[in-house]
This record gives sequence, C-alpha cells and structure tokens, in this order.
Amino acid sequence: MTDDAQGRPQVAATIYAVADRARVSIATVSRVLAGSARVTEATRRKVLAAVDDLDYLPSGAARSLAARRHHTLGLVLPELGGPYYAELLAGFETRAAELQQGVMLVIAGHARASTSAVRSLATRVDGIAVLGCDLEQLRAGTKKVVLIAGDDDPDVEVIATENLDSSRRLTNHVLGHGRSRLLFVGDPGAAHDVRERFDGFVAAHVGAGLEPAQPVLASFRESEGQGVAERIIAGDLRADALVCGNDELALAIMAGLLRAGVDVPGDISVVGWDDVMTSRYVRPGLTTVRQPVRDVGALAADRLHQLVTGAAREPDRHVLPTEVVIRGSCGCPENASAPDLDLPTLPHPQKVRVR
Repeated sequence: MTDDAQGRPQVAATIYAVADRARVSIATVSRVLAGSARVTEATRRKVLAAVDDLDYLPSGAARSLAARRHHTLGLVLPELGGPYYAELLAGFETRAAELQQGVMLVIAGHARASTSAVRSLATRVDGIAVLGCDLEQLRAGTKKVVLIAGDDDPDVEVIATENLDSSRRLTNHVLGHGRSRLLFVGDPGAAHDVRERFDGFVAAHVGAGLEPAQPVLASFRESEGQGVAERIIAGDLRADALVCGNDELALAIMAGLLRAGVDVPGDISVVGWDDVMTSRYVRPGLTTVRQPVRDVGALAADRLHQLVTGAAREPDRHVLPTEVVIRGSCGCPENASAPDLDLPTLPHPQKVRVR
C-alpha cells in the first residue's frame, strides 16, 4: 500500500487491474511476469507498461490464481501416532519446502467423514500423496496422485520400500538360531507392505521345508503388542520366536515379556520392522529391518511436484531398499557384526497352506 499526493493511503493494485489496463486475461499477465515465451512481444510490452503505471507488485496468491496453481501439496495419512508417520511427514514437508511448496495434511482415519475431507483437500492443492486411504475417492478427479506403500497400479505413481526379500532374510536368520515355532504378528490384510512381509515369512518357511503358522492378527499399536504378550504369558500362544510387522508391536511385546520374567531371547526371540530410534537403545537391542521412511516422504513430495509441473509425464513405481539390522533380541550377541545375509532373491511365493 502506498500514499497518493495528498498523503492518503492507496489500495495496492491487483492482477485484475493490470489485466484490465492491458486489455488481456489474468493468465496472460501471469505468463508475462513469469517470463514465458508464449506471449507476443507487443502483448508483453502492454502488460509491463500496465505494471509500471499501476506500480503492481505480484503476490504469491495472485500468481497462483493466474496460473490455476495453489503451490501446495496435499498429504493424506490414516493417523499421526507412532514414529513411522512422524518420519514420513518430516520427509515430505522438508522436500516440499525445498521446492517452495506448502503442505496441507488430512488425517483420514477410518471415519466416513474422511471422504469429504479428502475431497475438500483436492480443491485446495495441486496434487495429493496418500497412504492408507481409499484411492477410489481420487481416481475420478483431475489431481495428480502419488500412492505411498501401495499395490502396483499402472495409472498411479507408487512410492514403496522393499519388503518381501528382507522379510525372508530376517525370518531365515531367526530360523538359523534353531527356532522352529515362529509366529508372524501383524495383519497381512491391512496393507500391501504388511502382506509382503508375511509373504516373506512364508517363503522362508517353505525354503526350510517348514509349514508356516497363521498370522497373529494385530494392528500396529502398542496396546495390541501388550495384548499379544499377555496371551503368550497365559499360554494361549505358543512360540519360540515372534516376527513382528513393525517395531512398535515388537517393543511392546518384548517389554511385556521381560516384565513377566520371560527371557528374551533365551526363551523367545522377538524381531521387528522399521528400526525406530528406541530399537537401538533397549536391552536386548531389537533386531529389525531398517527402511528409509523419511526418504519415502521426501520422494513422494518430489515426484508429486514433478507430476504437477509436467516434469514427469508418466506415473512410475519406485521401490527403496531396506536393510536387516542385527542386534540381541534374535539371539545374537549384542554388538555382534551382522552375519552374511546375502541369500538369493526368491520370486513372490505361491499361495501356501498355513495351519
């Protein structure tokens, strides 16, 4: 805002005023200010003359309106509890900031209200990255979409981590300690990545000539892990090793067993997935699989921005590598170097009967 000759405040010029003065559309004004070559020299001169006459200073909001862009990326998560979602969000927000993009977050959960929340989000962002949400809500729209940790989809960009082979390697390592009654703790039907972890568990058993047990269904919450520990202590579940779908389950189970006087790993091995910070500081240290969650978030933001701007023409699938991390909860000595886990990669296991 400036003052006129009499010292009275003047309202700052808008992009609409510039367009009106130059007798062009606001989109043309935006293209000129962005240095686009898609306007004639005569039009460019008219727009710049109007800008000078009106002392126009373009704002970020005006540029967004002219270009039909929000300069904001959407992120849909099922929840924010637990270290996984915090790391994912941190990676997404950090990369978006580097790209000078804002972030709008929607926690979808499982409520019916999430449908309207996601649809509302789509009107305020340029593209949406989604984890644990019904993708069909977004298919009918025109927004670019990136799916995190989802099934292969030729029409949608997918960012995932490797699960199948790492799970097989981890399970083989536990079997190598002489354990024979392994249980997978998690819900393979809940998500694509959990299903792949169970598939790797099954593949390791098939390779060893063993029959895998049915999974112990549990969501990825601390309370669910405590419940599994109580069932083991009560004798309702019999196992000498637990392969858990994430570290939150594994740590809760291990804590419950240790409090009850169960020797971990002497009586029962416990391994997890994610390599959250706590996993390296508890005793015994938690054997687990490290996945680059922050990198997943950063790549999701980066690829979504590329799709929105046209830098990426076609959706692709990206699978980031994971790493088995050996500590003491599997039966290895603390601080022992990791054994040779360079086993041949197996194809996706066939359906196998589980007892």
